[in-house]
Amino acid sequence: MSRAIVFDLDGTLVDSAADIHAAVTQMLTEFGKPPLTLARVTSFIGNGIPNLVRLVMRDGGIPEADENLAITRMMAYYAAHPADLSQPYPGVTDCLTRLQEAGIRLGVCTNKFRAPALQILEALDLMQYFEVVVGGDTLPVRKPDPAPLHHAFEALGGTSRMYAGDSEVDAETAQRASIDFALFTQGYRKTPVDQLVTACTFDAFRNLPAIADRVMTVKAGSV
Repeated sequence: MSRAIVFDLDGTLVDSAADIHAAVTQMLTEFGKPPLTLARVTSFIGNGIPNLVRLVMRDGGIPEADENLAITRMMAYYAAHPADLSQPYPGVTDCLTRLQEAGIRLGVCTNKFRAPALQILEALDLMQYFEVVVGGDTLPVRKPDPAPLHHAFEALGGTSRMYAGDSEVDAETAQRASIDFALFTQGYRKTPVDQLVTACTFDAFRNLPAIADRVMTVKAGSV
């Protein structure tokens, strides 16, 4: 049995909200607008930077016509400061090491543009674990369209597959892709856990290797 796990990035592997908030704050400052709270900006994370910027603009009273300029200004700051404040969630590195040692092939599928995703993974010394990184601009579509997740798994192979994420977008993506979904409950999710379709949940990365082994073994045995 060959196994593969693909992870979401923001709110799953990495708590990146503070750096995203800093970039948003800089963009708002350049437009002469007051900052939004960290909690408010965090609530916008999950559907990629363009969608986040649109939501910030709506809250901040920035005209729709300035969308491209707003994205450019935010990304200019974010590209220079992708991981100043971001950190892997506790236990992520040990978890990835254990999964890799168990022979599980690993990848990332995120709605973040691929370039900053790679910057963050490199800065936090996580890139060594992943064979493929699919970003929100890798394909013409992004999650919850299942195509990016399928693209990641096609690169990894594996007869037993699992997707690990933290959000409603991730849950919908896994469901549409017909892939078992492992929900990390400490990320940026807003919907109650029992309202999402999951194969399993975990609140600490130290627990994921055993959970994944159990779920993926059962899945492989049922094929």
